[in-house]
Amino acid sequence: MQRRPVRRALIGVSDKAGLLELATGLHAAGVEIVSTGGTAKAIADAGVPVVPVEQVTGFPESLEGRVKTLHPSVHAGLLADTRKPDHLRQLDELGIAAFDLLVVNLYPFTQTVASGASPDECVEQIDIGGPAMVRAAAKNHPSVAVVVDPARYEWVLDNVKAGGFTLADRQRLAAAAYRHTASYDVAVASWMGNVLAPDDEDSGFPGWVGATWDRSNVLRYGENPHQKAALYVSGDGRGGLATAQQLHGKEMSYNNYVDADAAWRAAHDHTAACVAIIKHANPCGIAVAEDIADAHRKAHACDPVSAFGGVIAANREVTVEMAEQVAEIFTEVIVAPSYADGAVDVLARKKNVRILVARPPVRGGAEFRAVSGGLLMQTVDTIEADGDDPAKWTLATGPAVAEDVLADLHFAWRACRAVKSNAILLAHAGATVGAGMGQVNRVDAARLAVARAGDRAKGSVAASDAFFPFPDGLQVLLDAGVKAVVQPGGSVRDAEVIAAAEAAGISLYLTGTRHFAH
Repeated sequence: MQRRPVRRALIGVSDKAGLLELATGLHAAGVEIVSTGGTAKAIADAGVPVVPVEQVTGFPESLEGRVKTLHPSVHAGLLADTRKPDHLRQLDELGIAAFDLLVVNLYPFTQTVASGASPDECVEQIDIGGPAMVRAAAKNHPSVAVVVDPARYEWVLDNVKAGGFTLADRQRLAAAAYRHTASYDVAVASWMGNVLAPDDEDSGFPGWVGATWDRSNVLRYGENPHQKAALYVSGDGRGGLATAQQLHGKEMSYNNYVDADAAWRAAHDHTAACVAIIKHANPCGIAVAEDIADAHRKAHACDPVSAFGGVIAANREVTVEMAEQVAEIFTEVIVAPSYADGAVDVLARKKNVRILVARPPVRGGAEFRAVSGGLLMQTVDTIEADGDDPAKWTLATGPAVAEDVLADLHFAWRACRAVKSNAILLAHAGATVGAGMGQVNRVDAARLAVARAGDRAKGSVAASDAFFPFPDGLQVLLDAGVKAVVQPGGSVRDAEVIAAAEAAGISLYLTGTRHFAH
């Protein structure tokens, strides 16, 4: 394929990583370098010849750097289609030289916002000249190569030395450049509409929502083998499963990510050392303990049959002791914030188990769900509402429970949030012993939870993610020997439900807060 040689380059970068190596390599290849402001100074200080942009424009950098490249001598050099004789003639008449390469990255706007800077400081990091040059060069990709990513610099030098860029190269670079400016514009527009000048302060939701994602990986297939799938990551720095580092094992699948994310969020709903075991996005077991290995033993004991082939998440470092326990069980994925020395070696005895390291999820903010033709947005459900504090619960009937029983009720209430609605969760000694999930009525959810718990239901406590619409669901739990229940309340038949609890002599707490998970 025909290459277009690079004879003249314009460089203006905020991120100086790799700059000197790039400039040195371009100079060695005989490329004339034109540069701006601090970039030009850094190049000159390194002893590489550089032409300051004001020498090209005949106009000094002004307004504290706001104006330096917004000039016909720059933009004509970027926009001239050198395939057209008339463009070349006009450049010659105007005394303007064309550029063959533009290297630009933009002011650090998102980093400035994230730092907590003032509005004026954030506004100063809204780049004007950079995006204008990038868009110009990308539009004119038949004549100009545009580079916005420092990670490409070595590849750029290899191509320059090889005689320049092919048209296909320049097309790919142009597409990347427009994605770069689009992401930048979305960040600025979102900050303007959400922080600086909210356009709907009453509802708390912006009138416009924009976001960008970069493809991280193409997966083997989707939810089913006939579906295609890929993983995309956002640039918001929130961490989580999408940016987890895989230390060992087979490639992650679509379903692995779904289950691992559910497990990761469930484990981090608890402040004590916690392990969550998930299958098909629902818990097989969740438990807390002083020791992470003990938490895993308790979580696995909840439902060992379902835990086979499950996904495990820990909110603490995985110890060698826990790793030895997990290594005895067929496990698809294990994810944790870190692993003790030797723990990964123990887990890696199973060649296929996927071992991930991930940062804790960031709580709060908004979440999205696609629907046909649109998008739903809601604030993220957290366990920080008043109704999630046992001190603010209402004791509807029965005696105030002992401290250890109240702790179990609190655990069950927090863990219930990870169960798909309709949800009933039974717990004892800081561990789930039975869960009924995803049922279309609360009676069936209660029956399923009791059936899974078996003999362990007697003396356990129960949490319901929403109110009991009739006493029948609660009665299933009472008949199984549950000794205390926590639920939101709010049914028109609350009095009947409370009466059933009172007749059975159990304690019934109302939270006033619901935790549906559809």
